[in-house]
Amino acid sequence: MIHFACIGTDRSTGDSLGPLVGTRLQALGYPVTGTLDEPLHAMNMEKRLAEIPEGVYIVAVDAALGQVSSVGTIKHMKGPIKPGAGVNKDLKPVGDYHYMGIVNVGGFMEYFVLQNTRLSLVMKMADEIVGMIQQKFGNKLLEVAATKEGVTDNERDGDHCIPRKRAKRSATKNK
Repeated sequence: MIHFACIGTDRSTGDSLGPLVGTRLQALGYPVTGTLDEPLHAMNMEKRLAEIPEGVYIVAVDAALGQVSSVGTIKHMKGPIKPGAGVNKDLKPVGDYHYMGIVNVGGFMEYFVLQNTRLSLVMKMADEIVGMIQQKFGNKLLEVAATKEGVTDNERDGDHCIPRKRAKRSATKNK
């Protein structure tokens, strides 16, 4: 079985990527922890993750901060994501596989930057991640008896990026 852990909060525009994705996945019938109504964030993460059944393959989704040239990029990789790293929080890694959307620039005043991230960019990235998940895992609830290797297809190195140039241009054009 696959379960999606969509990390973030709706109280910060930039950090709402995970809950936006989670809400859309839940509407499609996927098993999800972390939605706009019931977010998965630093304050409840340990408790909420403990509610996920043991032995399931966890796919994490989270927002991140990065370099100017990476804003709008979606990365998907084997292995866990380190939530809170962009704002210097020390949280446990989450997931067997993850999607990470770089929503803004990191390095200075990270909380302020996340609060002032363009909602249009975050929503476009959420749509794209949901589409990527549907393409990779199917359009409906999945019961997967495969091993972790079976789920990751041919992604031996597990390091893949999808540049979001179109969303990036529209985000900077409207400033």
